[in-house]
Amino acid sequence: MEININCDLGEKSKHHSNKYDPDLLEIVNSANIACGYHAGNEETMYQVVKISKKNGVSIGAHPSFNDPENFGRERMNLSEKEIKKLLIDQYEILQKIAIKHNEKVSHIKPHGALNNMACEDIELSKLIANVIKDIDKDLIYLVPTGSKMEEAAKKLDMKIACEIFADRNYEEDGNLVSRKKSNALILDPDEAKKHVLKMVKHQALNCVTGKQIPCEIDSICIHGDNLHSLKTAKIIKKTLISNNLKLKSLPQLSKFN
Repeated sequence: MEININCDLGEKSKHHSNKYDPDLLEIVNSANIACGYHAGNEETMYQVVKISKKNGVSIGAHPSFNDPENFGRERMNLSEKEIKKLLIDQYEILQKIAIKHNEKVSHIKPHGALNNMACEDIELSKLIANVIKDIDKDLIYLVPTGSKMEEAAKKLDMKIACEIFADRNYEEDGNLVSRKKSNALILDPDEAKKHVLKMVKHQALNCVTGKQIPCEIDSICIHGDNLHSLKTAKIIKKTLISNNLKLKSLPQLSKFN
């Protein structure tokens, strides 16, 4: 069985550090790179792309609402035209930098509130999926497993990779526990390891209530903004390998070849 580890990177801002990006890029298989709208800038994008290429890590755009003050985590009601422009502009910003390294953006994963809203709203999910497919039908769309985003993308016959979160808890309905709640995050690397291994082995989400929801799992997301992230990434990678899982970048997954 094969699996991918992805990580949100290049998120330098007043809210987050990118100190551990180089270390994480030696562990993960795919990088979701902040495109300057919630965090990061051209310099951080350039550095992540450069190190990703060196380490054989695939490159993805991590588009967000244009809200660096709130790190893209506050919900915004935008028109279809505004959302389309957000996605295209951020993809193009990163793609231009990738081309300078003879690389290309191979996947897209929305960030923060935009992602959370799309998980719940099928119309927003359809809009985002259509925009991504129009940008490039060969782009891999990285979506939370079991979400409205997955549902919308499947109807368009897109290249879809379904992800779980190593360091986040799940509600009874399969959505992430809100960051406003005390049990949203899993900070203990050993707990995150058990959480991930159980989900991968059973191909099901672990809900805080004890419920398990069957799902597809192609990728495991580790958030990349603190020391816990680095420890979690190391222990999860080691655990996956010891359980005979083959780690691959998103474009290398056999479902896309």
